[in-house]
Amino acid sequence: MEKRGAILAAAQKLFTRSGFEGTSMDAIAQAAGVSKLTVYSHFGDKDSLFREAAQTCCGELMPEQVFDFQPGSDVRVALSAIALAHSRVLANAELSALFRAVLGDCGADGDPRLGRLVWEVGPGRAQQKIEHFLSQAVAVGKLEIKDIPMAAGQFLALLRGDLPLRRLFICANVCEEADIRRNAEAAVEMFLRAYTPR
Repeated sequence: MEKRGAILAAAQKLFTRSGFEGTSMDAIAQAAGVSKLTVYSHFGDKDSLFREAAQTCCGELMPEQVFDFQPGSDVRVALSAIALAHSRVLANAELSALFRAVLGDCGADGDPRLGRLVWEVGPGRAQQKIEHFLSQAVAVGKLEIKDIPMAAGQFLALLRGDLPLRRLFICANVCEEADIRRNAEAAVEMFLRAYTPR
């Protein structure tokens, strides 16, 4: 487990700095202090290693339990927890740098599979989890939504606001905790105005 953790930490650092194509398994092995054979035995290939490194980073910032919804829960409180966690992900410098570096490899002549990898572990995962949350809330009458996938996408769009662009252009000083909280609260308020049962 220690070796696996060291490999993941090295992969996150190198993918963030050099992008997907610019990072070799040799370099990851060297940075982790293990053999290349050890890296392959734990992860199989570079795609799998990248996916797990990104999933680990996303999971630490936005753990699975934040999406839990109990029938007796206050839907505003539960949505606010999701909104705050997701807004922090959007403003996270390390994760933004990782995605920015990898997306740089996905240009017009790049490999589209890299974009799919980023989508699966980031926006795609969030979309699925929020859809599940909303389905549970609708089932117990806390929300009234006809098109749950559409509503989940709308919620994510509200949460994004301008945070990703502000972080993308390395405006670190404009993604303070107060901005993140204000962004999350506004998104929840607008979403509930649209979908709270009349």
